[in-house]
Amino acid sequence: MSTPSGRRPSLQLVFLFGHMANDWCPASLWLLIPAIGLALDLQPSQLGLLISIHAFGAALAYFPAGVIADRTRNQGRLLLMTFWWVGIGYAVASFAPGFWSLALLLAVAGMGDAVWHPIATGVLVRQIPDRRGQTLGIHAVGGTLAEVLSPLLVGLLLTILDWRSTLLVATLPAILMGLAFIWYAQSIPRATHKRIGRSDLIELKRTWSSSKGLALIAAISTYNMALIALMTITPLFLQREIKFSTGITGILFAAAMLFGAIGQPWVGRLSDTAGRHGVFIAGSILGLTTAIVATLPLAAGWISASLILSMGALVAIRSGVLAMAVDFSGHREATTLGFVFMVMDGVGALGAVLAGLVGDFQLRYAFLLAAALSIASIIAMLLFYRLQRLPLLR
Repeated sequence: MSTPSGRRPSLQLVFLFGHMANDWCPASLWLLIPAIGLALDLQPSQLGLLISIHAFGAALAYFPAGVIADRTRNQGRLLLMTFWWVGIGYAVASFAPGFWSLALLLAVAGMGDAVWHPIATGVLVRQIPDRRGQTLGIHAVGGTLAEVLSPLLVGLLLTILDWRSTLLVATLPAILMGLAFIWYAQSIPRATHKRIGRSDLIELKRTWSSSKGLALIAAISTYNMALIALMTITPLFLQREIKFSTGITGILFAAAMLFGAIGQPWVGRLSDTAGRHGVFIAGSILGLTTAIVATLPLAAGWISASLILSMGALVAIRSGVLAMAVDFSGHREATTLGFVFMVMDGVGALGAVLAGLVGDFQLRYAFLLAAALSIASIIAMLLFYRLQRLPLLR
């Protein structure tokens, strides 16, 4: 059921800022992780594991959140809860005494952020079904803006505060949005479709366990593994190898995310009209090519520009990836998106582990790993495209 067109911009705008508030703390970790590593004397592989555990925690919440959303009429209350889960969760994590307690608390806090995504995106694509790519792109801008602005602020705060105090400050956007959303929660359009049942879950399993479904899962997983590998190692590389300060590192990381944020609505719209497969492949080729360039013995400026282009290109195609999954599944948007987010962050988190292990030998080798993963995602996408052209092949 569609809302009047006049309400759509308001809904999209509120969800954009809600997404930004919830993603602010997770986005701060990209700059906090190197600082945590210095404070706790951790190796790159341990830092990669910390990011992976955080992502695995989020992955555990995505699919149940999608199912609950498709069984709940009043989804505004669920969205309101996520802000307080994030704010309180990361605040508690800032007091963790050691590595494993920090990893566990970050995983639990990340679940709150994860719950937002399938519910919010499910509401949006249900309200504006004819522009899924563009709609998801606009929503994604909120998360990407968090990854632009949060690292900028964190980079500056780390020059005067320790990582614990900086993480506490990073909880403020979620808490403030939680207060503001108390008023707006009742304005969220209520779900009017039939509640999800056992037969829907069986159909979802059948769809995604088909040859086409498995090929798409492989493409989505390796795509996100490449992106997470880049995002994990880049701040560490810029500080340890290029000798940039936390402030400069934050600016460069923010530039990459800004490039992706600006591109997401446009790339999403392009995927709506020109086709999702070609847009995915073109973005992946740009991402892997510039990742390879970053491994060459070039000046710091060229390496930085290559990493900005590589991460930005992969971020820009994300909305098209999500829209492709909804197109393929065809129904139960929140559950489908919950499943896709689970795959992206759950399997994709292995990119951080692998990048950390490779980084123990040489940090720049992790960029070659990201390029190889992007090549794998392109191959899987080509297989998915071929299977779609052969509808009788399962």
